[in-house]
Amino acid sequence: MEFSLCSYDGALPVEVTLDEDNGRYMIRKSDTSGEFFNSAKELILWIRANFSVEEFCVPEEFNGMMEMLAQYEIK
Repeated sequence: MEFSLCSYDGALPVEVTLDEDNGRYMIRKSDTSGEFFNSAKELILWIRANFSVEEFCVPEEFNGMMEMLAQYEIK
């Protein structure tokens, strides 16, 4: 699962990748720095702690991503 979200703080979109088949859990922030995680749960916890819907140009995209990621918190 990959998401590309337009944010107010940079020209590049925030990219979120959750690929369980290949064990890739990462975020590329709008400033091109990144975060890497060992599990989907770690990725989701980081997003909840560090991003808010107000940071993104299209709040519905962020909320939709969070709804899709919520299924991984149950596992």
